[in-house]
Amino acid sequence: MARPRSRIGTAAAGLSLMAALSSTPSSAPAQGLDYVKAHYTKYEHRIPARDGVKLFTSVYVPKDRSQNYPILLCRTPYSVAPYGADEYRDSLGPSDLFGRSGYIFAYQDVRGRYMSEGEFVNVRPQRPSRSGPADVDESTDAYDTIDWLLKNVPRNSGKVGQWGISYPGFYTAAGMIDAHPALKAASPQAPIADWFAGDDWHHNGAFILPHAFNFMASFSHPRPGPTTRDRPSEPFNYGTPDGYAFFLEKVGPLSNANKAYFKDDVPFWNEMLSHANYDDFWAARNLRPHLRNIKPAVLNVGGWFDAENLYGALEVYRSVEAQSPGATNLLVMGPWNHGGWARSDASSLGPIPFHSKTATHYREQIEFPFFEYFLKGKGAPDFAEARVFETGTNQWRSFDAWPPRKATPMSLYPASGGRLSPTPPVGPDADDAPDGFDEYVSDPAHPVEYLNTLTTRMPGDYMIQDQRFAARRPDVLVYEMPVLESDLTLVGPIDVKLFVSTSGTDSDWIVKLIDVYPDDLSARGVGDVPLGGYQQLVRGDVMRGRFRNSLSKPEPFVPGQVTPVRFRMNDIAHTFRAGHRVMLQVQSTWFPLVDRNPQTFVDIPTAKQSDFRKATQRLFHSQSSPTHLDVLVLPR
Repeated sequence: MARPRSRIGTAAAGLSLMAALSSTPSSAPAQGLDYVKAHYTKYEHRIPARDGVKLFTSVYVPKDRSQNYPILLCRTPYSVAPYGADEYRDSLGPSDLFGRSGYIFAYQDVRGRYMSEGEFVNVRPQRPSRSGPADVDESTDAYDTIDWLLKNVPRNSGKVGQWGISYPGFYTAAGMIDAHPALKAASPQAPIADWFAGDDWHHNGAFILPHAFNFMASFSHPRPGPTTRDRPSEPFNYGTPDGYAFFLEKVGPLSNANKAYFKDDVPFWNEMLSHANYDDFWAARNLRPHLRNIKPAVLNVGGWFDAENLYGALEVYRSVEAQSPGATNLLVMGPWNHGGWARSDASSLGPIPFHSKTATHYREQIEFPFFEYFLKGKGAPDFAEARVFETGTNQWRSFDAWPPRKATPMSLYPASGGRLSPTPPVGPDADDAPDGFDEYVSDPAHPVEYLNTLTTRMPGDYMIQDQRFAARRPDVLVYEMPVLESDLTLVGPIDVKLFVSTSGTDSDWIVKLIDVYPDDLSARGVGDVPLGGYQQLVRGDVMRGRFRNSLSKPEPFVPGQVTPVRFRMNDIAHTFRAGHRVMLQVQSTWFPLVDRNPQTFVDIPTAKQSDFRKATQRLFHSQSSPTHLDVLVLPR
């Protein structure tokens, strides 16, 4: 949707969902405790929702009485600590700019978390109707909170903004639905949109194992009532730094995890695994259908290398765009991992430098001006529809639509001999015979690693790491284009269309798009990492084969039968530079990032060790079965 054009530049980066378990997301440089105490008075309120449940809220009001101030609200399940009227945060707002500009800041423990009353429900479903006081959801809690703040906090201007990263990003997106009229600006940043299709715990139905395991071990224990401590005091002890060995040998099949480690003390783990398909449980937690008739101005923020909620950032933008055509709906995408735009300067990620302070630019030139304009009327309303950081060339680009209107379609076709070509297979010649395929044996007992380092976590920079270790394995297919003679810029989503067969009855299919640096490149990356021959992951994702036709109705494969498998990978904005090569890797395991598929059509959460079997996988690249990726090319 065409919007007021933007003078503001942009930036974004990433905050780990696990890091967000601290009382405050480690955000931008703090104003400092002394400054906050000198300029703000803190109040603690228990705000009644329409059903009588009281929501604990910390409010910081400027001591200056010369003017009225807009309210900035953050609703979080991660605690509004420190608690106590005399205990202050050392930073207020999305960045240090806000605390020094003049706002009223409100931080709220969401229903059922920390000091708020009520029952906590993970990604609480939206109510289809709200006819009575018991019909509560996160939208009504946000509405009731805003209404109370306007009536009870002195010197407010009558305008409210809301923001949050990750889970708080979900609460921000929910707060935009049937919003209070005073909510004028909202910034859902890395929000949760759909926990089965693409956010956090599942990608196309495949279970994201270390992320789910780590989060549940730290976050989802039940609480007896309001408390200032709502999670275990000690972190989970893996007994090893080797997550590959821990999940393969100590955990084994998913069915072992609860009995061996969680011991029925983490209800949501069991709840997740009892809903192995996209059923009503997951559909009720899909926020996208509810993003209709959005009234506040929206600044959607995400990171190209966000391992947790890249999907959510893009999908909330798309959903508002499609269902609220008159809304001011802006998109910012930067070269960040989860939440990285909110801390540090994000001048690099992993070993890859970006040659500018991308997060600083975002905070100063995009986020702050957005709230200043829509809450205070300062600045000019010339915001770009989409501000994205183009990796490869390392520059910010502005567009009046996303994907850009000037982008044109192109397809990339794997071919025999490890070739990758924009030309589809034709004719009966030897290279493109009707039965042309490549094959490998996938063994769940020896899955392909997703990182070449030891970790029990899901590192925030895995999405940009070198893939040479995988390319050398016999169970990974590798296809490459010739060295590029000129820059090739790809933008927008990537549509994957595989033609495959398996000797089993189920299989995962992992596709990775990779930028291969010149072998003789002398440059070294951050940490003095040699970049010659570096295989930078640009985008990769998994499709659990049983869900190839429907996430809610799994189907087995017929052994040996050529079968189409289609899925969409998240958007990119990346230039493969002249002298580089475009690489495609295809595999069937990606461990322990993705839980192991037994490669037999069984219920995976209850699968036994005997269900896990080797399978021969074939990828077809013939005229009748032309595996390919559909991409969008942006003219230079």
